[in-house]
Amino acid sequence: MDRYGPAVLRLMVGFIFVAHGAQHLFGVWGGPGLTGTAASFDRIGLSPGFPLAVAVGVIEFGGGFLLMAGALTPYVAVALAFVMLGAMWKVHLAHGFFINWAMTPGVGHGVEYNLLLIAALLCLILIGPGAFSIDHRRERSAAAYAAGRARLRSKY
Repeated sequence: MDRYGPAVLRLMVGFIFVAHGAQHLFGVWGGPGLTGTAASFDRIGLSPGFPLAVAVGVIEFGGGFLLMAGALTPYVAVALAFVMLGAMWKVHLAHGFFINWAMTPGVGHGVEYNLLLIAALLCLILIGPGAFSIDHRRERSAAAYAAGRARLRSKY
């Protein structure tokens, strides 16, 4: 069962990043879209806003799909963790630790959600993508290939 825990984690974290990337790129689910994200980036001092908004949106959206598929998991997880660190540094750190719910208008969200996502990404980097992943399949194929080559060498 050890392989299934990381798979569940990978699928859910990947889905969360796909959803956030879709908000940033396409404006779905109440998101600002690319122009709104770019304006927001310019407002907080991340310039040039438009290219950075595209980069963050593509990393979140595309990286989320790659994470869900379990493809290039450690590299994608590092890229997504850096996006989260940037969000913490430029947006959420000023609002403290806790998520401040909508009951407090005008108060931003703290870093607790970002820290949780970074911890989940770090777990995937350390333990791998788990079952039902492209990386796991490639790893098994490489091991089988290496075992086959070792068998050939021992015969001759």
